[in-house]
Amino acid sequence: MDVTDLLQRYRALGLKIATAESCTGGLVAGTLTAIAGSSDVYERGWVTYSNEAKREQLGVSAALLEAHGAVSAEVAEAMAKGALHRSKADVAISVTGIAGPGGGSAEKPVGLVYIGLARKDGWSQVERCQFDGDRDAVRAQTVTRALTHLYSATV
Repeated sequence: MDVTDLLQRYRALGLKIATAESCTGGLVAGTLTAIAGSSDVYERGWVTYSNEAKREQLGVSAALLEAHGAVSAEVAEAMAKGALHRSKADVAISVTGIAGPGGGSAEKPVGLVYIGLARKDGWSQVERCQFDGDRDAVRAQTVTRALTHLYSATV
């Protein structure tokens, strides 16, 4: 995914992006803002690594976190919708997962990532991904996949 093409597409459509990240620690935002002139497309972002941050900054309910865990489709969707509602963006992307090397389980192995996407028109989706490799590889694959989702949200 060419980030410049992604930004140009959003710019041409007059759309803005918000990000809500956990396991990537701001890498999606960093990738978008590494391109000069991205400020007319990138609206704002959050790094909500803790459950407390997800609740306070994005409005993810404690009940949702308790029922499904931070690494879940439900929380990824709530993060994206929370970012959308707390910004002036048209599209919000969220990522939550287990980058490793520890923290995994049989039900939620290392490399499990959920990517949420929400648009102002009410449409949303979540993809469950299982990435391979070490921590850096999982995070890099997550960023690439998130950017692909951002592009597809405009099609």
